[in-house]
Amino acid sequence: MAKKDKKGGSGSRLKKKAVAQQLVDLFNEFPEKEYDVKDLFAHFKASNHPAKMIVMDALNDLVLDDYVTSDGQGHYRNAVRSNVMEGTFVRKRNGRNSFVPDDGGKSILVCERNSLHALDGDRVRVTMLARRAGHTREAEVTEILERANDTFVGQLQVERGYGFLVTESRSLANDIFIPKDKLNGGQNGDKAVVKIIEWPSDSKSPIGKVVDILGKQGENNAEMHAILAQYGLPYTYPEKVEKAAEKLSADITPEEIARREDFREVTTFTIDPHDAKDFDDALSIRQLQKGLWEVGVHIADVSHYVKEGDIIDKEAVKRATSVYLVDRTIPMLPERLCNFICSLRPDEEKLAYSTIFHINDKGEIKDWHLAHTVIKSNRRFTYEEVQTILERNGVASEADLNLPGEHPEPLPAGAEPEGEYAAELIQLDKFAKILRAKRFKNGSIGFDRSEVRFEVDEKGHPISTYVKVAKDANKLVEEFMLLANRSVAQMIAVVPRGRKPKVFVYRIHDVPDPEKMEKLSGFVARFGYKIRTEGTKTEVSKSLNRLLSDIKGKKEEEVVEMVALRAMMKARYSTHNIGHYGLMFDYYTHFTSPIRRYPDTMVHRLLTRYAEGGRSVSQTKYEDLCEHASNMEQLAATAERASIKYKQVEFMADRIGQEFDGTVSGVTEFGLYVEITENSCEGMVPLRLLLDDYYEFDERNFCLVGRRYRKRYSLGDKVRIRVERANLERRQLDFALVGDEGGDIKPEKAAKSGGAPVPPPEAKKAKGGKKNYAKKNKRPRAGRAKRAAK
Repeated sequence: MAKKDKKGGSGSRLKKKAVAQQLVDLFNEFPEKEYDVKDLFAHFKASNHPAKMIVMDALNDLVLDDYVTSDGQGHYRNAVRSNVMEGTFVRKRNGRNSFVPDDGGKSILVCERNSLHALDGDRVRVTMLARRAGHTREAEVTEILERANDTFVGQLQVERGYGFLVTESRSLANDIFIPKDKLNGGQNGDKAVVKIIEWPSDSKSPIGKVVDILGKQGENNAEMHAILAQYGLPYTYPEKVEKAAEKLSADITPEEIARREDFREVTTFTIDPHDAKDFDDALSIRQLQKGLWEVGVHIADVSHYVKEGDIIDKEAVKRATSVYLVDRTIPMLPERLCNFICSLRPDEEKLAYSTIFHINDKGEIKDWHLAHTVIKSNRRFTYEEVQTILERNGVASEADLNLPGEHPEPLPAGAEPEGEYAAELIQLDKFAKILRAKRFKNGSIGFDRSEVRFEVDEKGHPISTYVKVAKDANKLVEEFMLLANRSVAQMIAVVPRGRKPKVFVYRIHDVPDPEKMEKLSGFVARFGYKIRTEGTKTEVSKSLNRLLSDIKGKKEEEVVEMVALRAMMKARYSTHNIGHYGLMFDYYTHFTSPIRRYPDTMVHRLLTRYAEGGRSVSQTKYEDLCEHASNMEQLAATAERASIKYKQVEFMADRIGQEFDGTVSGVTEFGLYVEITENSCEGMVPLRLLLDDYYEFDERNFCLVGRRYRKRYSLGDKVRIRVERANLERRQLDFALVGDEGGDIKPEKAAKSGGAPVPPPEAKKAKGGKKNYAKKNKRPRAGRAKRAAK
């Protein structure tokens, strides 16, 4: 007879198998209920440590087998709420597809034979299959509710009576078959867009038709259009929308001017990139009296010309944003509107929606108001021109003030500023620096990431690179745009107590993910830095700012900034205001770029409606528009990165075999990402090219560690690479390490050594010592190592 537990419990008699079965029965009986681990201990009368460990072991096994889900905080519930669920299908080339439930639960395996030929991103309905002991939970697609995308981009391979689309898509295991009558004139080697029209149940390959020929593989236009088509973004403008824009009159009537505040005689100018054509914001400045200035932030009045629901507006809603690739802009609005009628071009009378601020010499906002205006820009400046004027007149760069070295000499007292509108620019720069300092004092986070850009020839081929860095001229414009955006959001959101704010479009940014902040804290500790992960929002943000300040000019600056950015949430649009964490603003919106962002046009219309006494709009309708705009913004950003990556690969393809210095910018289980110091192009050193050892991925510390020689590659390490391959179709660069990448022992010597790995220090204490460790981790024979090295 078994002895009773000393504490009176029966936990010592628990058997893991029996506990697991009882847990399954319990969760199946109450599938909607969530159990606390303490409740489960009580259920099994597990009152001592061994009994509790048996229950925990059984729970962990059920979690691993997908019977049960855990939130990591000691709460457990049935992994599947129902046998029939709806959600999103995720297709994989290897046939191990998955289903992601709408409720955000854990993804479930869907084998190819049970996929109903659903495509990646489709909304589907699935039925859970009967669970087999020891096997992963599986589901079967029973209905495709909504297609996400049925068009693919690739290269045509045309035979005599048919063709195939060869695509790099990771979601299609087989090429798309195209019958002869569906080729639409496509020829072998063409880059094409193909729509899947059928996928017979007994066929491995879907059947498609060519909907557009983009050009020959490798041609610049074809490749840029292919990137846009890949992400479902438009690369042409509908002719009927263009015609509607051509009918719009650019004339401004005297009656319209009479309804607006007139700023045509006030000094006004635009400041934009050198290649910009759509000028959607301008600044005006004049002194009202000693110690008091009027600064106007004037924004193109797009909503005056584009009426809600018209043909131009519908196309703008669909696009939601302009897309900026390396060598071109795909505008949200027709060219006649964005580059001519609405653009605040110099020496032309233009309609604007403006925020007018009264600011004293201390940079304090004494008063402001919102108004429809008419303006006339005196000058179009580029950022470079403004920066030159500021530096010529002794205005030190904000970044330079904290660094050693020579700074511009301040302008002597009483001296006239040198340059066109220099006095106005210097005054605006002074205000911008005060606003910026106050913003950072309140906890705004200062990420100043540089961006790689390309100079291209007339054929679009990259001939040189440069790094875009934000200087004082950029920050001058940025601060006044932030001020305008914040002011109009606050005007709508802040209402007397007892009243509800009207529906509005906000730009929101949530607090960082706590788990990612903990990882960031652990990572920066390797470099000797500390960061707060708990406390108020302001305390955490100020701690992050101190970190970003401390790393300035250090070798780890780029890497720490990159990891810190990954810890941040993505900003988005919503009618539900939660504030903007990155800027540390309680209220923020996008008001200043209606030519290139649809949410700004929405904001303009709402401001006008409410100023005229209109009622609040439908929150559901505007929340849907916000979600669509956020999604399109992410797609546009992804396409922009893809175009930059393509040009990086194209640029480096002319430099195969050359060596460069670089920095490890990313570490994955597949290898190392390295950014070249000279031109900021990034490529990968695949694990297969690290021949001197077996490398293991340490995710927590962002590094690869050699099992044999303990060689370590970490984020921020300086390395020298050789360009090995440039694959334009996949937009991939392969590098190989050169120099001392093998540590003290080179690959040839490693091959001669017979392949037994050098045990790490912990192996000495392990059972069996070095001998057992070497046997367990036996390496390939020398012959295989030599062949791999070749």
